[in-house]
Amino acid sequence: MIKMDIISDVACPWCYVGKSYLDRALEQRADHPFALEWHPFQLNPDMPKGGMDRREYMALKFGDRDNVVRIHAPLLQHAEKAGITFNLDRIARTPNSLDAHRLIHWAGLEGRQTPVVSALFRAYWAEGRDIGDAGVLADIAGENGLDRAMIARLLEGDSDRAEITARDTHARARGVSGVPTFIIDNRYAVQGAQPTENWLNIIDETIDNMKEARNV
Repeated sequence: MIKMDIISDVACPWCYVGKSYLDRALEQRADHPFALEWHPFQLNPDMPKGGMDRREYMALKFGDRDNVVRIHAPLLQHAEKAGITFNLDRIARTPNSLDAHRLIHWAGLEGRQTPVVSALFRAYWAEGRDIGDAGVLADIAGENGLDRAMIARLLEGDSDRAEITARDTHARARGVSGVPTFIIDNRYAVQGAQPTENWLNIIDETIDNMKEARNV
């Protein structure tokens, strides 16, 4: 297997689109060689722990409603192509995603990382659940095969906060300035929400290169 490190933030809509495009490609190439691992990156590292009212956040970042609608238009077009739903009107708060990244880390230790990442994206962007809330995160953990009570206890403390922050800092030090970023075999970086067609080409090329290497 070839390692694919995915640096993303579940509070990033383009990361959800990028994951969905990749998912479609992996489904079409069941013999793909990639083993996925998810890594933290906070788009808003200075976000208050309790998050911020979504309308207030959008107004501060993008200005008036017309500008917000204009900026969201290409996102919604790509979401339709990727086969996912954004119910932006359901989102009441923009979260601090640090605790969500902690949950993703713990899910990785249990071999449940990608399902939990999928559930977090869906919970926030489609269902409007507050993924900055410890109770919501514990529920998502329980819904996806983790011990809800244990996750709830961990979220009450500071377990792995420093590690998540350090990993975010490390990604930035390596030159990651935006997400999603996909690093293949610790050698090649693919940035942005790449269409499924691009991923199919990458997968096919990778498989061909592996076959050639075996035949040398």
